[in-house]
Amino acid sequence: MPSKENEFDALVVGAGAGGLFAAARLTHLGYRTLVVERLEHVGGRASTRDIDGFKVNNGAIVIEVEGITEETFDEVGAKFDVRRPDPPILYRIGGKNVDVTGGGWGFLLSKLTRQGAKLLSGLGAARNDDGLPEDELSTADWVAKYTKNESVHGIFRNMCGSVFAVGSEELPARVFLTYFTRKSAFKKFGFCPEGTIGIWKSLADTITAGGGEVWLSSEVSSLHVQNGEVTGATIECDGKTVEVAARFAVSDAGPAATVKLVGEDNLPADYLTQVRRSDRPCSMLAVNFASQERLVDVPGMLSFAKTRRLCYVANFTDTCPEMAPEGWNLYVGTSVPKPSVGDFDEAQEKELLLADLREEIPGFDSARILSWAVTRDDWPPQRAVAGFDLPNTTPVPNLWNVGDGVKEYANGGTTACAETAKLVVEQITQRYPIGARA
Repeated sequence: MPSKENEFDALVVGAGAGGLFAAARLTHLGYRTLVVERLEHVGGRASTRDIDGFKVNNGAIVIEVEGITEETFDEVGAKFDVRRPDPPILYRIGGKNVDVTGGGWGFLLSKLTRQGAKLLSGLGAARNDDGLPEDELSTADWVAKYTKNESVHGIFRNMCGSVFAVGSEELPARVFLTYFTRKSAFKKFGFCPEGTIGIWKSLADTITAGGGEVWLSSEVSSLHVQNGEVTGATIECDGKTVEVAARFAVSDAGPAATVKLVGEDNLPADYLTQVRRSDRPCSMLAVNFASQERLVDVPGMLSFAKTRRLCYVANFTDTCPEMAPEGWNLYVGTSVPKPSVGDFDEAQEKELLLADLREEIPGFDSARILSWAVTRDDWPPQRAVAGFDLPNTTPVPNLWNVGDGVKEYANGGTTACAETAKLVVEQITQRYPIGARA
């Protein structure tokens, strides 16, 4: 039986973005919270490791500002150390880097094609519900209704890859248009000088300062279910098996992994079928490289109109020189493979990304490649293609999912994780008021 010190209000499985956002909110509200993470560090697929003094991210690299992410940090009292590049993004069009800040879609499209007005009218129509296309139409097919221009298709494909980690051929146009006409559209963002892990460390510190606990290098092997509800978990920690009790649980491990923790026998057949259908992880490749020469003449991100695969290059050290040893510049180049959902030839996709970098970034061949990050399968950039997410609730009434497998419609990345955490915590506070402990 769990000892008194191993009794918690909230058990959070996973210290990725969604888990930490949820745990920080719960701790701030007064729930005794335990976060269990199988890795030795926080952040999950949005973390950072040190390579010879370079702070190299293994996944998500930018953090949105002035949105729900920063709002969460403000609410829980966590330090939000994110620096904004100015301008945040430029577009490589016809060999030139174009700043469309303030000009919006109209200015961008006018630089790409004479048919820009037609596309702009389609974007305008999407601001109304009756102007959104049917779910089956892909973003690539929607663009094709207006133009065959390769640069336009390239920009849209690379936007889909940058935001949703999926190609325009596989992202519903309804999702893309909803995001860019009604959501934040990720217009304001920045980098953390510690690498992306820095903001997750800040949330973890807030959790422990508030009386919660974060167990690293520990793994939940099973969730206990009695009378249809979660009552606790078995955790492997420091070579020992530990039993903990909990009033409710939040999983950031993804819906498919959560099913395994609960046990299929404790879930209805229709939900299991739904999880299998929605378990469609996408894929992304990133190559982290450094140079003592400044190779990229942008302060933030550079996106592209005509590439084989390259979506964008990010320049970290103009804004955050602390991310590299003195005198060095740190960059990352990313791509989404074809197909971005399902199997692909990893070696070939790496070569295509490198070929793009050699063409677009003069001096790349003399740069030092620090690492590759290939996120796919059970370690993907997003566990579900946007628009195909499961709900955050489960058939077990005191068990919720958070993170990028249960995103709200037309959202993505760590911003979506912050949103799911807020929604789940709101449900928890209604079901388990803080002053009504059993």
